[in-house]
Formats: sequence, structure tokens, C-alpha cells
Amino acid sequence: MRHHGPGSARAVRAALEEVRPRVVLIEGPPEADTLVPLAADEEMRPPVALLAHAVDEPGRSAFWPLAEFSPEWVAVRWALEHDVPARFIDLPATHTLAWGRQQDEAEVVGERPLDAEADADTAEAEAAGDTATDPAAGDTGPVPTPRSAPDPTPDSAPDPDDVRIDPLGVLARTAGYDDPERWWEDVVEHRGAGKGDALAPFTVLEEAMAALRETYGSGGHDRDLVREAYMRLQVRAAQREFEDGVAVVCGAWHVPALRQKTTVAADRALLKGLAKVKTDMTWVPWTHRRLSRASGYGAGIESPGWYGHLFSAPDRPVERWMTKVAGLLRAEDRIVSSAHVIEAVRLAETLAAMRGRPLPGLSETTDAVRAVMCEGSDVPLALVRDRLVVGDVLGEVPSTAPAVPLQRDLARLQRRLRLKPEALERELELDLRKETDAARSGLLHRLRLLGIAWGEPAASRGSTGTFRETWRLRWEPELSVRVAEAGVWGTTVLSAATAKAEADAVAARGLADVTALAERCLLAELPEALPTVMRILADRAALDADVGHLAQALPALVRSLRYGDVRGTDTGALGEVAAGLAERVFVGLPPACAALDADAAEEMRRHVDAVHGAVGLLGDAPAAAQGRLRTRWQSVLRVLCARDTVPGVIRGRAVRLLLDDGELTQEEAARLMGLVLSPGTPPADAAAWIEGFVGGGSGGGMLLVHDERLLGLVDAWLTGVPAEAFTDVLPLLRRTFSAYEPGVRRTLGELVRRGPAAGGGAAPAGSGIPGFAAELDQERADAVLPVVRLLLGLDEVAETAGEDLAGVTG
Repeated sequence: MRHHGPGSARAVRAALEEVRPRVVLIEGPPEADTLVPLAADEEMRPPVALLAHAVDEPGRSAFWPLAEFSPEWVAVRWALEHDVPARFIDLPATHTLAWGRQQDEAEVVGERPLDAEADADTAEAEAAGDTATDPAAGDTGPVPTPRSAPDPTPDSAPDPDDVRIDPLGVLARTAGYDDPERWWEDVVEHRGAGKGDALAPFTVLEEAMAALRETYGSGGHDRDLVREAYMRLQVRAAQREFEDGVAVVCGAWHVPALRQKTTVAADRALLKGLAKVKTDMTWVPWTHRRLSRASGYGAGIESPGWYGHLFSAPDRPVERWMTKVAGLLRAEDRIVSSAHVIEAVRLAETLAAMRGRPLPGLSETTDAVRAVMCEGSDVPLALVRDRLVVGDVLGEVPSTAPAVPLQRDLARLQRRLRLKPEALERELELDLRKETDAARSGLLHRLRLLGIAWGEPAASRGSTGTFRETWRLRWEPELSVRVAEAGVWGTTVLSAATAKAEADAVAARGLADVTALAERCLLAELPEALPTVMRILADRAALDADVGHLAQALPALVRSLRYGDVRGTDTGALGEVAAGLAERVFVGLPPACAALDADAAEEMRRHVDAVHGAVGLLGDAPAAAQGRLRTRWQSVLRVLCARDTVPGVIRGRAVRLLLDDGELTQEEAARLMGLVLSPGTPPADAAAWIEGFVGGGSGGGMLLVHDERLLGLVDAWLTGVPAEAFTDVLPLLRRTFSAYEPGVRRTLGELVRRGPAAGGGAAPAGSGIPGFAAELDQERADAVLPVVRLLLGLDEVAETAGEDLAGVTG
């Protein structure tokens, strides 16, 4: 048979019903025999996968995925329903994982290791042979699109030693098909199990595979020879025990080898000396998306959702499919009627007849959906492909399945916090002022620290408060491996995250890494890890003399203080370290800003911005003396803006930061700008000063719009730049002004075209800018209040327009 195919699954079930074997042998790791009874558990919902991992190296693992329409799953279920023993007979996982350890590429035999799973063309992983990744042999998934399938004619047959053949690709080309998937659908998937001899399809397929094996030998899959030797030994043992009542469910490619007459000694010789590793195995949830070939799964299929539909539909599969599609499109507010469904079914059937197919396949139904329901557009069709053709079905496994202690603790927390793993990505909004949401945030942060990326932080919409968090959640099957791998740190999520944080702090290379880790410890609420992290942080900060490193570390510490306050965490020690780090930055920053080239000056300017933002938050921290740090920082900025040895971009930014904080009047800022833009300053230095003052995303465009004195200074300097120097300063000026919003650039252009207002005060009464005056225009303010109330949903009418305006701005 061929795996992950509804036609194959139905054929296997029909054959088992007809022959009624006394034992069913299935291609798969024998270590899973003890897990077979769990397949009958009411909590078991495919798709699922057998997961094997090395006990001493959990990251070395292999999956054997099974869907509801997989022949192996059907065989297991049939055996359990009829009280017949079901045994797996492929090479044990203990050898499979050891084989992978021996490879320089760290690839697992029969399954690609987790990190290599995305490489669908990795030769070793596909050649090996467990149930999950031998596409050419038909092992757990339909054959992928053939990669250089050989010409079937004898005179052009390639050397078997130089090619890894795709068996079904060869058969499809022999039958005149350019697509092996379409050929397989026509000859197997779209034909029912039939009546009469249920074994006839298997007999025909065995003859075809025997011809291929005779021509190509192992077809480049040399490790199959070892696997097949082991399977032959297991078949012989079952025949001695059950005589003729043995049924073997395996990939079609292996059948000729299992029929081959060999001696027991020869088979054992092939297995002699195989390496072993201690292995654990369990069931884990899988997803339709990870069954798809697009996920990188070597034995993947193009359309797991479609195949699942074909297997589960009792009758009229095309009609039922079109109804599903219509329901999906309607849910997305597209107009789809029952007439669309009827017409799409008719078109799909017509296309199948014109193309000589027994039934409409996925290509015919897709073409019909595009033409009838999507009006020829591929945009809604992409949604159909994603949600239905592939699908986001996530399997479930019983709570009684074997699991590492960390996995059990995580499952308990998921139930308590009502965070059910889902295959479909969803957003989760958290309010950290609520106990449950704070606990959810802590769990997600702890998992991220352990390398279990179930949730990814996202930008919050509608609020910038630190009490809100937004996460994107999506459970992927390989996260089960990450959980097993993280089990070395502890038996609970809390203990494991604490141990991992302490180890990361010791191994951290730079100061910024330790401060970032301190922030993550606070976010994850790991109070027991903080003392170790803070001790290492203090030691690193005392030894690091690089101002850039100190400036990089300070923002993370201050964010930690802020987040700690939201979560009610004691951050006294963290505040003391942050205050000490800030003092060291203040002392070392002015000397560090001298004699910098353009790139280094731009990087230091970013450090200045980061420190300024951090001090603004740190000044409000309980550990900081009232106003002391902020005052010290303002004095540092005054030093920077006054030193000629400091690059212009830093001096300009220092002036701007002082102006924004109200520590510098507009008249003083205009005086400093006038000095810099005087004829004695080289144009390149002046342009760098302007970049620091109004560039870098600082909102400088609005400053120039509202202060025509500054705009006039820039305009006068720019028009006076000599022609020979203008080309040199143009790139920097373009970078400065191109960052402005289109509306700001347009307003600036109008102001420059009109010319700055005469007399140019910083905020003159009648500034010359339409809509701005010295005082509030009460009549114009009243005019906007109804719209403002409508936007804010205010029901009560305020007594005065002034009170309304104050409430809105407040």
C-alpha cells in the first residue's frame, strides 16, 4: 500500500475484512507495540504521531505521523476492534536514532531529525526508512513530486548505484502521466475498494514493484536492505507462531523484498553490529498542516484536508466538498449561494469527463471553485487551500499516554489556565491586572525561556499600557520534542525555567545578554532565578568599561523595573544595579563621544536615545533618588551639545532632547542652531547636526512645522550651501527629510514656498500658519465636539465646550 491515502486505507480495510488474519504486522518501530492499545482510547483523535527520542539527548528524535486516512492507522484500529494482535515490524527506533547520531549531518534514519525536517530533499533522511520518511517506497505519505525520475525504457535506464528513484514516478511516466499524484489518484484513490477480490489491487501493485526492484535493485535506498532484513525476521517469527494467519501492511516498495527467499543467517548478518541508543516513545498530537509536503515533511502530501474529506465522506464527496467550500467563503462575507454550489459540482464533473478521469479530483474541484465561487480570483482560493485543502486539524492523545514529567505539568497548567493548544494561529490579549491573565503571561514567558515557542509576543492594539500583552499562539507538533528536551532542566515548568535561566546567566557572553535575561526572568516571574542573575549582572557591569555595552544594557534593566511593578515583583536590587549602571554611563558618555566617524557617531546617537528613554522611566522608579538621575542626565546632555569634538549628529540630538524636556527654551535652541548653521561650519557637519536635531524618527518635522524660526534657520542655511558642497550633504539631508510623513513634507513645502513669517518668533501670535493662533479658538473647538463625542461614544452632553475639550485631551 501507499501511506496517507484514503483509497489505500479503504483497500487495506477491505482486505483485512476478507482475509481475517490472526495477527497484523505493520511497518513501524517495534517499541510502539505497547502503545497500540491507546489507539482505541476515546480521547485519541488523529492526526497523531509516534514520537521516539533518545533518552540522553531528547532533541534527537523521529516522528511517524498517522492520519485517519493512513493505512497503518486503519490496520491498527481494525486489529483492536477484532481483538487481533497488532505488531510493528520495522527496524527498532533504538537503531534508527543511533544511525542518525553517526551521521555528520545529524540525520535520523527513516525520519529526518527535527532541525532538518524542512529540508525535503535531504538524501539520507529519505533513504533511511522508518514509517515516516521513505516517500519513494510509499512509506507514510504519498510520493512527492518526482525528482529526476528515471526514464522507464531499458536502453535509458540509469545506473541503480547513481540514482534514488521514485517508484510511483516511474510507473506514472510509463502510463503516460506527467504527475505521479494524479496517476495514483486515478488508479487507486478515486476507485472504491470494489467488490469481489479485495486483494487484487495489491497483487497488481506488487507485480509492478517487483519489476522495478528487478531493474533498479534498492533504487538508491540502500538502508532499506537492512530494514527489510529485520522485517523478514519478524515475518518469519509471526508465521511460526500463527502459521498462515499473518497479514503484513507495508509500503509497496518493500513487498518484493519481503517475498524474497533469503536465509535467516544472511538477514542476521545484515543486522549485526548495529549501534543502539536508549529510546523512549509516546504518542503526540500532529496536524494536517504538518502532513503537507509544503511543511518540509519528506513523505508529505499536497492536500491532507482533501484526503481526510474523501476518507470520511459517506457518499457524494464532491457535493459535500463544495458545500464545505461555500460555508467557508460565506463565513468570510463572500456571496455564495446554493446555485453556486450546484454549478461548481457540474463544472467539476464536466472537467473530469473531459480529462478522462474516473471522478473529479482536487484539480477539477479547485478549478471549479475558482471559476464559479471565486469569480476567477486566486485570493479567496488561497483561503480555501489553506483552511480546507490543507487544513488546521490538530490531533489529540489520551492523558494516559507516556510523557515526561515536564509535559504532564504543562498539560496541567494548560487545563487550569484554559489555554488549549490549537493548530490554527490565534491572538490572545492579556490584561496583567487580572490574576488569570498574569498567570498565562508567566507561563508563556517561561516556555519561551525554555525554547518552547508556543506563543510569540505581538504588538498590542488599542493600548500602549504595560499592563497589556498580546500573543500569537500556535501549537506545532515539534514542540513536543522541545518539551522533552527541556525536561533535563526540571520536572515542572517553573523549576525548569528557573534552572535554565540560571544556566543562561552563567553562560552569557555580554552584559546586554545578562540584562535581557533579567528582564525575561521578571516577565516569567522567576524570583528564585533573579538572585543568581543579579549577582552575575552586577559582576559583569563592574568589569565592563565599554560605554556602548553599558548603554545597551540599561534600557532592558529599566524595562524590567517597569514590568516588575506591573506584576507586583520586588525589584529593589534591580533598581540599585540600574541606578549604578546609569551613573557609569553618565560619566563615560562624553569622552566616548569624541572623535567618532560617521557610522560610530550614528550608533552612539542611538545609544543616547536609548539612555534618554531609560532615564525617563528610571527617574520614576522607587530606587532612584528624587530627580537626581534625571538632573545628572540633563547635565550630560548639556555637555554633549556644547563640545565641538562631539559629532554633529550627537550634538544636535542632545539639543533636541533638552528642548523636548523643557530644559532648553526655543530661543536657546534657535541660537544653538544658528551657531551651527553659520558660514564658518563645514556643510557636512551642519547637515549632521540637523539630522540629529530633527531626524531619526524624532518627530522633527512637526517641530519645524510649528516653529517657523527654526524652519527659517534651516531654510536660510540650506539656500546658502555652496554648489560644490551641496552634493556632499544631499544624501544626509534626503535621509533626514524622507523619514517625515507625507503630510508633514507637504506642509513644510508650502511654508518654504510662502516664506517664513517676518519677525519669526518661537510661537508668535498669528504664526502665519493657517489654523494656529495665540489662544484657543472657541468657536472652531465647539464645531468638532459632536464628532469627538460620536467617536468616543459619549452619551452625556457636557455643560460647556471647554469642559468637553479638557476631558478629551485628558
